[in-house]
Parts: sequence; C-alpha cells; structure tokens
Amino acid sequence: MRRLFILFLIAVFSAAGPAAALADTVIARISLSAQTMRVSVNGDPKYTWKVSTARPGYRTPTGIFTARWASRYHRSRKYDNAPMPYSIFFKGGYAIHGTYEVRSLGRPVSHGCVRLHPDNAAVFFKLATSNGLTNTKIIVSR
Repeated sequence: MRRLFILFLIAVFSAAGPAAALADTVIARISLSAQTMRVSVNGDPKYTWKVSTARPGYRTPTGIFTARWASRYHRSRKYDNAPMPYSIFFKGGYAIHGTYEVRSLGRPVSHGCVRLHPDNAAVFFKLATSNGLTNTKIIVSR
C-alpha cells in the first residue's frame, strides 16, 4: 500500500512539473471602495498599494479570477495605444498594470483595469510570472 502511495505521488508531481510543486500562491485583493490592492504570498501579507479602478460609466469586474496571461510591454489596442506596463490579464481585456498617471492613484479614474504605480506593477508582475499565473489569484470586491 505504501509503495502504491509513493508511486501515486511521483506520478502527480511528475505530471505537474517541478515548478508547480515549489510555486507559491500569490493573492491580490482589490477593494473598489478603498482603491487599494493587498498582496499576500502563501497567506502572508506582503504589500498594500493604492490603485485606480473604473471611473463612473465604466466598470471593473468583481469576483475571483485566475491570472490568464502576462505582457511586460503591453499597449492598449482599445484606448489609443496607451501604455500598460507589467500587465497581468485576469478577464478578457481587464488587467492589473502600471500607469504613469500616478497622481490619480487612490481614485477611480480608469476604463476598468486596475492601475498601479509602475514600480509596484513590476513587483506584482515578477511575483505572478515567477510563481506561475495559475498560482496567482485576483479577488476584486466592492
């Protein structure tokens, strides 16, 4: 019985790959009312940052999401080729990304994305990509 269990564990970790066994869980909790993003790694709080989310007439989707794809030097096709550095996309065209309009952080002024200071976006981008997008959860709440 013990031998079967060991064989089972080997099969599971071999299929998932060594990185999956060692990756941390990254969680970003975005509060639309507070205009903040709190980041934890394996349940340990690491960062709290000001963000900007959707202004009136637009929306930032609420819910629990898994990071889908990443783009280091992304530019918006929808909004005049606007720079979106360190983008982590979590639902369609919605992403967490850096902004150069840092004076607006802490207020809802975006078209729906979650904007961060570029330095903070770089930190989050590295956490998400180094630990795996499937290990990166994004929780957006009112």
